[in-house]
Amino acid sequence: MITVFYDGKCGLCRREIEYYKQIAHEGIFNWVDITIVPESFIQRGYIVKDGLKALHVEDDGGIMRKGIRAFTVIWKHLPQPWPLLTLPLKIPFMMPLAEKIYAAFAAWRFKKLGYDTCDL
Repeated sequence: MITVFYDGKCGLCRREIEYYKQIAHEGIFNWVDITIVPESFIQRGYIVKDGLKALHVEDDGGIMRKGIRAFTVIWKHLPQPWPLLTLPLKIPFMMPLAEKIYAAFAAWRFKKLGYDTCDL
């Protein structure tokens, strides 16, 4: 099973995950809102603040991915056309570029939600 750790207090994140939940086939994903149930994220050796900074996904092999790489795990297991989103990321320069864009967006979102000013 693929475990998705997401920030349920972020409206954009919550809406996107809710959409994925609607279209995903049963039994593939375990969706964990770490703002409500942080324990399973913490038990894996992570801190909640890191989970709020970027999407994290533990794939079915037990490997934790974050950011764009986490999204690719999700997209590969959703119905078509979602898996097609992973194809451009196989072009040599695209994954590093996508990672930088996501990191910039994630940092902006983290700050906008005020997470950078509180002790989580």
